[in-house]
Amino acid sequence: MGIPEREIWEEIVKTVAEALSEELKLSKTTLEDGSFQVPVEVSNRHCHLTKETFEILFGKGKQLTPIRSLSQLGEFACEETVAVIGKNMRMLEKVRIVGPWRNYDQVELSFTDGFYLGLELPTRLSGDIANSSPITLVGPQGIIALKEGAIRAARHLHLSPEEAERFKLKNGDRVSVEIPGPNGLILNQVIVRVGPTGRLACHIDTDEANAAGLRGKGIGRVIR
Repeated sequence: MGIPEREIWEEIVKTVAEALSEELKLSKTTLEDGSFQVPVEVSNRHCHLTKETFEILFGKGKQLTPIRSLSQLGEFACEETVAVIGKNMRMLEKVRIVGPWRNYDQVELSFTDGFYLGLELPTRLSGDIANSSPITLVGPQGIIALKEGAIRAARHLHLSPEEAERFKLKNGDRVSVEIPGPNGLILNQVIVRVGPTGRLACHIDTDEANAAGLRGKGIGRVIR
């Protein structure tokens, strides 16, 4: 006699819940020396766009198409991608759009991407785009040349206000994050970002991840 379908689904839900609980427990463990463990996520090249810019590239009335939620509350990866063209007229295709719409246009690239495109990318926190590198975006319905907006995202640590209080950190603090492994390294000058939509995660770019031998995501240790 087979196992009832309801019991199968209850067992699946239980297994998933236990796995998530263990991951959460690991990511919020405070160690004896005051350091704590944190999920480390690799942020590939992507862009944030205003609704107006998006409609130039994809057509009037076109909406973002979410394909998966990201770790920060309310953010999601979109089906839509753009091509980006640098100063030397080289192009990177299929640069993912991350929603929701912003009130500024921003393209986040790695140092290697900038070198390939002939761009002097400043290292900035998201939203700090004044006097950053110009870049051209190409969509299926249009092209737009941005006078500024291309940056290399500064490595940063997201926290909710409750997490910041727990770990005794405040917005703008700088910490180091150790990534273990055969090619492990310590990343200094990691900027703490505290906000209501923040969720515990350290974001690094692909150059930093490659140096550490990290693919996709892993677990690091925040050192004060």
